[in-house]
Amino acid sequence: MLIDAHCHLDFAAFDPDREAVIDAARRAGVEHFIVPGTTRERWSHVLALGERAAFSVCAGLHPYFIDQHQTSDLTELDRLLGEQPEIVAVGECGIDGRFDDTLEAQWRYFDAQLTLAKQHELPVVVHCVKANDSVAKRLRQRALSRTGLIHAFSGSYEQAKKFIDLGYVLGLGGAATYSRAKRLHRVIRALPDDSYVLETDSPDMPLSGYQGQRNEPCRVSEVCDTIAALRDQTVEQVAACSSANARRLFRLPLEN
Repeated sequence: MLIDAHCHLDFAAFDPDREAVIDAARRAGVEHFIVPGTTRERWSHVLALGERAAFSVCAGLHPYFIDQHQTSDLTELDRLLGEQPEIVAVGECGIDGRFDDTLEAQWRYFDAQLTLAKQHELPVVVHCVKANDSVAKRLRQRALSRTGLIHAFSGSYEQAKKFIDLGYVLGLGGAATYSRAKRLHRVIRALPDDSYVLETDSPDMPLSGYQGQRNEPCRVSEVCDTIAALRDQTVEQVAACSSANARRLFRLPLEN
């Protein structure tokens, strides 16, 4: 059985057929979904999914939507984390180095969310694009007790090792399915069994062969196939390891 450790099933892209998408994922062997929050406006939608047995949810302020965030959102996030025990992590939060003009604000919100994660003893779900070294340095400085997930990792082995040595796990998804991703493939082959989870980032980050289409959680099974082939392991081994890692990180129940 599989866990999609990062999918945005609350997004409007799934409004027309969300139940069908969930059913398709179930048929593909997906037993659990981790849904991160990205803005204050989305938290209520994420929490609504969290009321279902097969879902665990996170709440955070995503750097991509920095223009939508306000300082008061951090106060509300603090309140929410204290009142909603079903929230399993702070996130999605982090740094996106593609947007130089907002980096100062990104770091301010990221640091504040790391503080909240530490206060509430929760892991973090980290969005990290073109910022692996600086984010790893900051996470080392902050030393969270629950560490977290480096979502959609695509860096070097040296960068992967920095995160792993800090106790973080790496999210592996659609990027691994592209033949041109040679560096990522080398990293995946070298990872310890306890250092990764599988994810789709649905509806974004489509797999190879699905370019231009909406990504869906059912395709985490295809990610599993790819990782198994790269690691010369069975799909059962990869599914078992990745699901065990997700359960450990997010403290998920053993059964739905």
